[in-house]
Amino acid sequence: MFARLRSAASIQTGVRRVLDVPVKLAIKSPSREVNKKPGVYYALTPDGAELPIVDVTHPDFALSITPAEQEERLRAFLKETRKLEQLPKLIRIPLLRLFLRGSVLARGIRKSEGGFLSGLDTYLLKIGPEMLGTYAKPVDRKIAGSLPSLGVRLRLQDVAQMLAGCLSEALSNDPKRPVHLLNIGGGPAIDSLNALMIIRKNSPSLLVERKIAIDVLDVNDAGPKFGEAALQAVSQNGGPLSGLWCSFRYIRYDWAKADDLQPLLRELQSSNALAVCSSEGGLFEYGSDDEILSNLKTLRDSKSVYAVVGSVTRADEPTRLLHQTGGAAVRPRGLPAFTALAQKAGWNLVRAVERPFSDQFTLE
Repeated sequence: MFARLRSAASIQTGVRRVLDVPVKLAIKSPSREVNKKPGVYYALTPDGAELPIVDVTHPDFALSITPAEQEERLRAFLKETRKLEQLPKLIRIPLLRLFLRGSVLARGIRKSEGGFLSGLDTYLLKIGPEMLGTYAKPVDRKIAGSLPSLGVRLRLQDVAQMLAGCLSEALSNDPKRPVHLLNIGGGPAIDSLNALMIIRKNSPSLLVERKIAIDVLDVNDAGPKFGEAALQAVSQNGGPLSGLWCSFRYIRYDWAKADDLQPLLRELQSSNALAVCSSEGGLFEYGSDDEILSNLKTLRDSKSVYAVVGSVTRADEPTRLLHQTGGAAVRPRGLPAFTALAQKAGWNLVRAVERPFSDQFTLE
């Protein structure tokens, strides 16, 4: 029984419904990382916790998984989740409370109940089990190694690679125009940063002497503050983005009010900017159909935005099991339903990658 409960997939599934009381954040403020890894850059959160900056071009963060391996992990997740659900509630809940006590990752997931998983709490899931700091407990590494957490890490990598692909093609055709990466609900905008790091590694000349801006449109400034600190860290001498003309701007934005995008879009058009929009784990997973339509239509009408990259929650059994008793208020509409929405707004799906719990896409 204990072996089943300690299963990473089971722990991740049970987090949302067993923490009936708040768990204090285990990362003390301030908290400097003492076991830094070579070649990895670090930045401070607004609370003073020092976290590694995810860089999917670095071997400590890069992921490689075959379709067969992904399917095997998914089958194991379903098996363990079903077993956990069969345990009597009076046994399951106290044991999970014990295992999850003091967990940083569990606390963040619990806070998202019925709402949003914050940008920084989501970011902790993207670090991976081996890169969590000394604040992490063994259960945190279990959660970080689970299939749902792997899905979040793959989601980031997929979106960053798609962004890099879109940008690389466009920049090759136009070497002078300034570039804006619009990030809706982006938190730290780590997908935007990673897109630039991928391009810098693979085609460094595309970004030389070009003005680059990351515009984060979010309702909360904690994630963007960390993102700005991360950009500063990776831009220092020898860093993956050193020598670039790259700025970072936070713009308070509620995606229920798409008209508020207009001033920014007019600014981009007046500066003849080349823009791509992304929303990884944001608008297209949490937003209503009307909110998605209004944002996509507004972006379509801009002459500057030529592509949209993002993720959409899958509508399948693993997603249903993961969210059946609560958790963050994502909308599992699935890629076919989302594609129909995008077409209604004037966008075409040109690429998609299927992953556990979400699919990543590019619209043009």
